[in-house]
Amino acid sequence: MYGYNVEIINLKDEYKLKEVKDFLQTFDLLLDDNVDYTIVIRQNEDIKATCSKSKNVFKCFAISNDLRGEGVCTILLEALTDKLFKEGIYHSFIFTKVKNTDIFISLGYKLVHKIENVALLESGIYYIEEYLENIKKEYNITSNIQRSAIVMNCNPFTLGHMYLIEEAARQSAEVLVFIVEEDKSSFPFIYRYSMVKEGVSHLNNVRVIKGGEYIISQATFPSYFLRKEDVILKAYTTLDASIFGRYFCKALNITKRFIGEEPYCKVTNAYNEALKQILPTYGTKVVEIKRKAIMGAIISASNVRKLIKEDQINHIEHIVPISTWKFLNTLVGKEIVEKIRISDSPH
Repeated sequence: MYGYNVEIINLKDEYKLKEVKDFLQTFDLLLDDNVDYTIVIRQNEDIKATCSKSKNVFKCFAISNDLRGEGVCTILLEALTDKLFKEGIYHSFIFTKVKNTDIFISLGYKLVHKIENVALLESGIYYIEEYLENIKKEYNITSNIQRSAIVMNCNPFTLGHMYLIEEAARQSAEVLVFIVEEDKSSFPFIYRYSMVKEGVSHLNNVRVIKGGEYIISQATFPSYFLRKEDVILKAYTTLDASIFGRYFCKALNITKRFIGEEPYCKVTNAYNEALKQILPTYGTKVVEIKRKAIMGAIISASNVRKLIKEDQINHIEHIVPISTWKFLNTLVGKEIVEKIRISDSPH
């Protein structure tokens, strides 16, 4: 087990990066684009094992057959965990093939959920059950009310989002609105969250909640061991919907989840279909609301970003809530608008 040296790969070194990619290729694996730290173990200059991380998600594991049973997986995991500790992070995830689940469980990881071709495991100072207990305490959520839930990105918050929340509030005793926390959007989470919280402050039965790590973002879902786009999309939507149903709905007494009709976006439409199939198996009804339109045009955050990109910000005021319009006119808001205007806006 001992005697193997861990080498940190300079991700800006194209030659070293190609070495890692070529090694992974022999296992029919890819190096995900969003990794921020990669390590390898060599023998006679040849890579014999590697793994990477993206924030606190460990991924892209591969170990040569001749090093199996040598404790190399433990060495790799310890090296990544040490790196996280230096970054002040004490909780990690592993997405892996289902057949590898027992390996990571034997190394101290706990299975969160597995589906046909993906397993999600975690390790650290808390687990999902404790996380949800903390959510209940932080937001004073009791278990004696049947609740509805909505999960939104709000990039940025529009009157379309507001309409969905107001409809859910009208049909529910209480609504929990989870704002996706992963910062892969034009508008950083802290501002998306505040726009929604201020915007729905008139609704007494609505609570706006930070999405946290267990509402999986498509942007962080790993694809290194799933090659086909439709397979990746199905795995992402199925895993996320299953975790929400199994854990969130049970812990927070969520009996309905509201979604907006999605006629355009393939990913969101696939996600909606997964929710419709999976959540009822956990006793949660999915309620689909027709999207709000103005003069025949459906309101969407992507259209807001498009108008910003086209330098038509004055056309936005009638399709966003006051809280969003106010933010767009702050110094920070204007800086974000300018960044979107001069660059390709992310989805």
